[in-house]
This record gives sequence, structure tokens and C-alpha cells, in this order.
Amino acid sequence: MQVLWLVLLALVTFTIGYVGYSRYLARFVDLDDDRETPAHKYRDGQEYVPSQRSVLLGHHYSSIAGGAPIAGPITAAAAFGWLPAILWIAVGNPLFGAVHDFMSLSSSMRHEGKSIGYIIGEYVGERGKDMLLWFAFLTIILVIAAFAFLIGSIFDAFPQAATASVLYIALAVVFGIYLYQLNLPFLPGAVVFVAAVFAGVWVGLEYPIALAARDGLPAGTVVLFGSALDWLPLAGAINPNVAAWILVTVLYAFAASVLPVWVLLQPRDFLTSSLLYTGVGGMLLAVIVGSLIGFSPVDVVVPAAGIDVTVSSLETQIAPFTGFVHPALGPIFPFLFVTIACGTISGFHSLVSSGTTAKQLNRESDARPIGYGAMLGEGLLAVTAVIAVSIIATSTGSLDAALVTFPAGGGALLTALGIPMLAAAAFIGLVFASFLLTSTDTAARLGRYMLEEIVGTPETSTQKLAVNRYVSTGILAVGGYALVASGTWENIWPLFGGANQTLAALALLVATVWLANWSDNKQLISTGVPLVFMIGVTVVALLWIGVVRNPQTILAGEAGGAVAAASLALQSVVAIVLVGLTLGLLYLGITNVRNVRGDAGTAVADGGEQTDGSRTARERSREQALEDEGSESSGSEPDDD
Repeated sequence: MQVLWLVLLALVTFTIGYVGYSRYLARFVDLDDDRETPAHKYRDGQEYVPSQRSVLLGHHYSSIAGGAPIAGPITAAAAFGWLPAILWIAVGNPLFGAVHDFMSLSSSMRHEGKSIGYIIGEYVGERGKDMLLWFAFLTIILVIAAFAFLIGSIFDAFPQAATASVLYIALAVVFGIYLYQLNLPFLPGAVVFVAAVFAGVWVGLEYPIALAARDGLPAGTVVLFGSALDWLPLAGAINPNVAAWILVTVLYAFAASVLPVWVLLQPRDFLTSSLLYTGVGGMLLAVIVGSLIGFSPVDVVVPAAGIDVTVSSLETQIAPFTGFVHPALGPIFPFLFVTIACGTISGFHSLVSSGTTAKQLNRESDARPIGYGAMLGEGLLAVTAVIAVSIIATSTGSLDAALVTFPAGGGALLTALGIPMLAAAAFIGLVFASFLLTSTDTAARLGRYMLEEIVGTPETSTQKLAVNRYVSTGILAVGGYALVASGTWENIWPLFGGANQTLAALALLVATVWLANWSDNKQLISTGVPLVFMIGVTVVALLWIGVVRNPQTILAGEAGGAVAAASLALQSVVAIVLVGLTLGLLYLGITNVRNVRGDAGTAVADGGEQTDGSRTARERSREQALEDEGSESSGSEPDDD
């Protein structure tokens, strides 16, 4: 099948979703430009800053569109075929993911720009807030593990992209000094540094680098440490070069998290956005040009992935459907829906939408294009990932190898625009790596903030130590490295996907509780149906990983060594803990909704403002939460703050 039809399918469903469903949701939550947003109400010039819609849309999109909407669809298409992957993206994105992002942003906007943890705490009590924050904290550790593995695999297969990425990080630091220390003009600097990032691709082609020696490295690769890194824990399970890059990535995430945002985070976000728009837009344009004007055959050779094929047309070369069970990943239900952890629906987006983007909305109506529309944009990125992997016919069944198919397939697409194959593949590898690096260090910083919120005001020496930025980031880095030690993508990604999708379900739970407390007349179907489906999918997936797959692998002696077995055991513990937190939060949320909807009293307007003199739904739910915790004194009512 021509891949152009896959693009058109997504464009049709996404257009219907944005023009029709998002407009209904905007009316449903009563978006009103006459109502003051938190950005104006609490304007402080630092966090609460009204931003132009186009500027905020770009920042929000670059924050959510990391490496996951590439890695997940690639893995799912390789495991189950391109048809299930495309259908889940095309249908699930506008009905599940975009709703999730829009409701997370809207609920935060109506709660002073606070996080979803704060919001759930308002309705079910501090216990629910802490449970959600702990869940998000564990998910962040999984993000670091999964993305470190991805970056190591990409840099190993494409040493040219490794060189370009190192230069890209160095340029981001220099750009930060240029802007914030030297106070030099933005526009000429932006032109020079963006051009330098693209020039870094040429440098990578001339001087590819590897950290450790291995068989099959491209000719001319500069090996920095030879065989001196064979002692690394993952060197035997994968190969020394991947193991070394994984360690470097974890150390990078640590450094980026503790540095001031102007040093790396802000200038890197800007440079990443230029790569994002060029890479995704270029591939979509190449599909159109190659399909309508013509596509010249191109040889694609990637020894690290066992790829040595000729792409002669822009048609799918892998099977549309390969079966209901993948031998390494598991059954299509639930693993299709957690493997595509981004691109369709992602809990990580709720952390960005609520409490971050919500603090910068200039007008309430901006929530529609930014919350709903940006998720559709990420869906297009996921579609390009499926297309890139589907035009490369490979004989390998390894999901690890499928990961590096994206730069190869993306590079093949760009040849339709006249770009040489090697340069195109190196550029797409840089695009992929830049997304992953952005997500990894952003996740580490968010995880540090979450631990600080869990601890609150530190009183004991242990609490003060826990909120120390070096200690808290160290916990995240060490935890991520320990979880990645299983050494196989089939083990790492489904656990991350299960946790991330469960976080999405919990964000939908928060939105459902908010709507139930807002008004007895608010329908709960738009958030409730995705909530029920995602809870079912993710609980089954996490239990399968924690109770069935990992224990069987360990007991059968197939883990690949003591370190890998210990990592699998740790993953099982994490999966079971996540299920426990999920079921506990679900119980608290359902209890709140039943209490509110079973009481004839007046509900909360806008998630916080009382409409008359009677008790608000928030008060009633708080009282119930306090009773459940055994902390409410007899005959007293908590204040509504």
C-alpha cells in the first residue's frame, strides 16, 4: 500500500476531531476569554507569564513531542504490523490522547495552574495527592531508563548522529551564554546557532565517534576508549558501545537537571524545535513529493540493524498484520496500547499541560489549539515513524534492531527531496536523538520537582537530604540505570509504556473527578470511557509484566546473567507497586464521584467557585476523604481554601 494513504487517513480523522470534537469540548468546559487566566492573575515574570498562542504552542509541542512517539509506533509496527499501529493512532489520538491533554490543561487552568497531583488532592485528600505524585515519580525513573536505552542504540548504529548530537548539546550551552550572560541579540544568534546545528550533521559524517570498539562500526569511526569499557554492566548483554552511551546519557540527564535552566534547557528547547519542524515536516513533504512526482530507488545499509535493502518505492514492505501475539512482547491486547505510549495518549503530557503550560495561557480559548491541537501534531510524528519503518523490509525479528530503522527509513524518505542517503539518515538520527535527550533531561528535572512536592517543607535531616537537588536527581539517575540493566528493549519499553499509560488513565480520573464536582449536569462519558479502557489495558499489562513474564524469564534462566535477572526482578516490583497505587487512586476517585453525584447539594462551578450558600461538592468530598483517613474531628468541617 502507498504510505500516502496512511498520512491521509490520519489527516482525515485528526481534522474531524479538531473541527468537531474539540469545539464541543471547548463549549463543554466553558472556555471564556473574559475569565482571567492564572498567567494574568498570578503574573510574576518567571512561571506565570502570559504567552502568545503561537509561541506557547511551539514550546508545548516541543515539550511533549519527544522520542516516545517515534519509538512506540516503531516497536508496535514491527511487532504487530503497520495496520493496528496506524488505526490506534488515527482513532485513539483524537478520542483519547487529545481529550486527555485538553482536559489536563483545562482543569489545571481552573485550579490556578496547579499540577494534577494538587487537583486530585483538593477532592480526595492528601493521601490521593501523595499516591499520584509517587506514581509519577516512579514513571519518571522509567522514562530515564527507556530513553537512555534508545539513545545508546541510536548512537551505536549511527556514530555520525552521535557526533552531531554532542555538538548540538555544546552549541546549546554556548547559545545560552550568548543570550543570558552576554545579552546579545536573539535573531542573529538564532540564525547562526540553528545553522551551526545543521552544519554539525556534516561534521558527524566526516568524524563519526564511538565510545567503545565493536565489530561493524562504519569506516573512519573515531573510537575514543577502545576496549577499555568492556567492564560496564551492560557490555555483555548488549555491546560495550551501547552500554557506554547509556551511562553517558544518564550522567547527562543528571547534569542537565541540576544546572540552571538558562544554561541548557531553554536554549536547547529552541534548537530542538528547529530540528523537530524540519525533520517531521521534511518527511511528510517527502511522502507527498515521492508519491505524486516519483521516487528513485535508494540503497539502505545499516549493519547494526542487519539492514541491507533497496527501497524502490514508497509502499509498505512489512506485513499489515503479523498476528495477535508477539513472542517477546506479548499479546496484542494489552501490549499494542501500551507500546504506542505516545502518539496516541501519554500520561507524561499531563505533567507538561497541568502546572506548566497552564501557567502561560494568555486566554482560555488558547487551551483548544494548544491542548487538543498539539496532541494531533504529535500524532503526525507517530505516523511518520510508522511510515519510516514500514518502507524498510528487514529479515530480523528483533525489536531492538527495529529502533534504528527509523533513521534509515526517514533518511530514505528524504532522498525524495534530493538529499543524499547517508546525510539524510544522519540528520534523522540527530532529530531522533535530540527528541530523546530533551525528554530525558526534562523528565529528570520534573522528577526532582515531584520529590520536593512529596516531601513538602523539609523538617528532618533525611527530608532535607531527599530534597537536595543533587541527591534527588541522583536517585532518579541510579534508579533509571538499574532498570535499564535488563538489556533488552522488549523488557524495558512495555514497562515504561504501561506506567506512562496508567498515568494517562489517572489524569483522566482527575478530569472526571473535577467534572463531577463542578456540576451534577456534567456528562462524564468523554473522560470516563477513555479512563475505563486505559485502566483495563494498563493494569493487565503491568500485572502481566510483574507477575507472569518477568518471573518466568528469571525462573527459566533466560534473563541473561545475574545483573539482568536482578533488573527484571526490580521491574516486577515496580510494576506491582504501580498497580497498587493505581487501584488505590481509582478507589478514592470513584468514592468521590459517588459521594458527589449521590448528594443533591450544589456542586462546584469552574472547579472551585461556589454558586450559592450551600455546601460545595468539594467540601463534601473533602469531608469524606478526611473521614476515610481518620483525621477529621467530630462535628467540624474543613475550611474550603
